[in-house]
Amino acid sequence: MEKLEVSEVHSKSTANMAESEQDGSHGRTENAAADLNEKKGGIKTMPFILANDMCERFAMLGFSKNMINYLTLQLHVPLTKAANTVTNFNGTASLTPLLGAFVSDSYAGRFWTITFSSAIYLLGMISLTLSATLPHLRPPQCVGNQVCVEADGKQMAVLYLSLLLAALGSGGIRPCVAAFGADQFIEDDPRQPKKTWVYFNWYYFALGVAILTASTVLVYIQDNVGWGWGLGIPTITMAFAIILFIIGYKMYRHLDPAGSPYTRVLQVCVAAFKKRKAKISDANLLYSNQELDASISKDGVFHHSQHLKCLDKAAVVTEDDNIKSSEKPNLWRLNTVHRVEELKAVIKLLPIGAAGILFSTADAQTTTFSIQQANTMDKHLGKSNFQIPSASLSIFATGSMLITVAIYDRILVRVARKYTGLERGISYLQRMAIGLFISILSTLVAGIVEVKRKDVASANGLINNPKAMIPISVFWLVPQYSLHGIAEAFKAIGHMEFFYDQAPESMRSTATALYWLAVAAGNYFSTLLVTIVHSSTNWLPNKGLNSGKLENFYWLITCLQVVNFIYYLVCAKFYTYKPIHYQKSEENGELNAEEMELAKVI
Repeated sequence: MEKLEVSEVHSKSTANMAESEQDGSHGRTENAAADLNEKKGGIKTMPFILANDMCERFAMLGFSKNMINYLTLQLHVPLTKAANTVTNFNGTASLTPLLGAFVSDSYAGRFWTITFSSAIYLLGMISLTLSATLPHLRPPQCVGNQVCVEADGKQMAVLYLSLLLAALGSGGIRPCVAAFGADQFIEDDPRQPKKTWVYFNWYYFALGVAILTASTVLVYIQDNVGWGWGLGIPTITMAFAIILFIIGYKMYRHLDPAGSPYTRVLQVCVAAFKKRKAKISDANLLYSNQELDASISKDGVFHHSQHLKCLDKAAVVTEDDNIKSSEKPNLWRLNTVHRVEELKAVIKLLPIGAAGILFSTADAQTTTFSIQQANTMDKHLGKSNFQIPSASLSIFATGSMLITVAIYDRILVRVARKYTGLERGISYLQRMAIGLFISILSTLVAGIVEVKRKDVASANGLINNPKAMIPISVFWLVPQYSLHGIAEAFKAIGHMEFFYDQAPESMRSTATALYWLAVAAGNYFSTLLVTIVHSSTNWLPNKGLNSGKLENFYWLITCLQVVNFIYYLVCAKFYTYKPIHYQKSEENGELNAEEMELAKVI
């Protein structure tokens, strides 16, 4: 009997040792995989990632910035209809990122979403190039004073299909590239000293280079060589960018999709509604489950906050939940504090995000009516015969944006850091406020320049001649473009950085899509505003700007921006940053420790 007992003990001991070795081996495998993933990424991946986005912007903006001329001069579409087509396209291309973010965060991950979306985008560009090249897909050219034939339904249908494919492809690229690039940097890793705020600066700088090239070289080719080449070149460039992006696959740091963020948001709302009559006696008793939240809280677990307490009821444990420690709860009845706080964090982003809508409305005018202004002005460069294309005036916005980003990153941050103590110099909320204020000045100046343009037209008897060149230099438009570029360097980058930093880690693609949602709303609002103003006033006539009052339209937007700026300051004043528990790992024999830190203004 004793031998049997000893044998049983020995067998159990051996089995436990085997299990322990297996667990240890499994743990070492997981740690090795995690270490391997951490060794990936970094600055070496940036050429592959940014090249893809630069080519997408090169193609998208190379066409959209000159689309108003393509529609009015090639397809003979009336001015206000053409302007609304441009803003509707830009709005749709900025709305589809919500779909792309959903696919990325829920199923495909950022790499595969970018890859497949780029392929869809390429199809759109091929279709667009064919529509501009094949004669039966566009109306005949009109010469002299003959009546121009507007593009028919079939020709416009091909155009709209091409634009839809481009918008869908762009929707998968835009929300994922910025977040995927930031994923390559581990903020607290000493081996990767580059911080995400530096990445966002240079991400936008790289896009600026693409925009600058599209606004000069590509627009010149479109106006002087032909639209076939003007669209064919970015199509070929996009194909090479896809290949380059895929080549870098093994160097990227990949984060697995953590499930549908929209489903989690809906589950919290449903659970909170079901328990709307529940009482919360102690916030410390709210349900939490680190194992359940492990895949969506690798950077840290949200700490309970005192805001939006009605949502806390989704984490109240009741007898009906019948919860056991070993079982996963019914998430349509009970959610963790972390998931509740995720929803709170997203809700808190919305008021700040909404302040970007009117900024995008003002931006939309630079690709529509500002170009129409330029079409009536003297575009000669000095005394030479060279004429700058109207759509190329955006180089002054892009150039001022690039210069501002470089000065901000290299000089202003270091100076501001001495006074604020913040590594990034000023908070992104302060950065956005500066951008919104400068944007107001830009729109105000645009109205003043329009008054000057019409005064010169009147003095030369050209008010009733919409096709005549007014003897005033197109460079009068430079101040409004330059101011807008400076505003974009502050507001747009700060806005995108704010969404990425303050969003839950598992919803960063979705949060980046919220940035584009504000852009979409701004473009759609511009369409609505143009439609209302055109139908109820004589400010925006189809026959030409000379007989209208574009300056009043600009000043209307200026007034709306002032109201929006006050609204933003109130929202920023009361905004509270996300609270997170940061989990420290065991290193050098030290015990695990947990540090609760309220996210700082960084």
